[in-house]
Amino acid sequence: MTPEEQEEFIRRRKARNVVIALGLAGFVVLFYFITIVRIGGN
Repeated sequence: MTPEEQEEFIRRRKARNVVIALGLAGFVVLFYFITIVRIGGN
C-alpha cells in the first residue's frame, strides 16, 4: 500500500466515523425529545 493509499484509507475511515457519531447523536436527541414529550403529556 502506497503512502497516498494509506492517507486515503485513513481519511475515509475518519469520515465514516464522523457520520456514525452524528447518526448516534441524532438517535440520542430523538429519544430524548420523545421521552420529554411522553412525560410532559401525562
